Amino acid sequence: MIKCVFPVAGYGSRFFPVTKAIPKEMIPLLNKPLIQYAIEESHSAGLFENIFVTSKYKQSIKDYLSLDSEFAEIALSSSKSYLLEDLKNIIKCGEFKFINQEKMLGLGHAIYTAKDIIKADSFGVVLPDDFCVNPVYPVMKQMLDLHKLFPKHCIIAVEEVDSTRVCNYGIIEGATLDIPNSQFTDNVYIVSNMIEKPREEEAPSNLAIIGRYILSPQIFDKISITVPDNNNEIQITDALSLLAKESKVIAYKYDGIRYDCGAIDGFIKASNYLYSFKLGS
Repeated sequence: MIKCVFPVAGYGSRFFPVTKAIPKEMIPLLNKPLIQYAIEESHSAGLFENIFVTSKYKQSIKDYLSLDSEFAEIALSSSKSYLLEDLKNIIKCGEFKFINQEKMLGLGHAIYTAKDIIKADSFGVVLPDDFCVNPVYPVMKQMLDLHKLFPKHCIIAVEEVDSTRVCNYGIIEGATLDIPNSQFTDNVYIVSNMIEKPREEEAPSNLAIIGRYILSPQIFDKISITVPDNNNEIQITDALSLLAKESKVIAYKYDGIRYDCGAIDGFIKASNYLYSFKLGS
């Protein structure tokens, strides 16, 4: 079974002051928190062993994923207990493990923290900030299906962004990879290089990395030799670029819509989308 890592230790500074008390992953889109949508997407791909790289400030995530409390007993016996069905299902199906990231030293460092649990297997990574929508074919399921064709490679999700916004993302350089008789034709690239937050004139493309990955265990060796950036953070983009030089990284332009729920405008757009979706269903 491929495991899935959720890096959730960050401070959520773009949502201050509310994240002083509430983890950003627990802020609700309608009546479900971001973390639940992320887990549901992971489970839709068959990734039921979930590893949370968290911090001592995020106990509420662990509490949420448990029905062993007095409040849970009251809620389950109330007239509104049907609203808990989705949560009960992910708790029933999932296995949840929690690791503390003692210092916030970047996404690469967060992923490396899970090394002892991952061992020698490929694994998924989902960033709950990136709320990805495809009601028919969830993004992580798409990526896992692609990974079955390239089991020794890392798979990273990318999307096209406006050239003025490349400075906000890791940007890939690569060539289209032809996969005959495949649903993935024209949407897959063999990556030769990546640049973290380049200036517009330095960007090799407008294909930006978003928060969905299937990583091979080789990534841990690359993270271990990755030099921290100017903020003393280890960027996963820098580690992946080392593997890209060995032609071991594939970028996939996924089928779906992404909302950046780490920012207020993206969060509002995602809420509006879900509300409209429910009205139409």
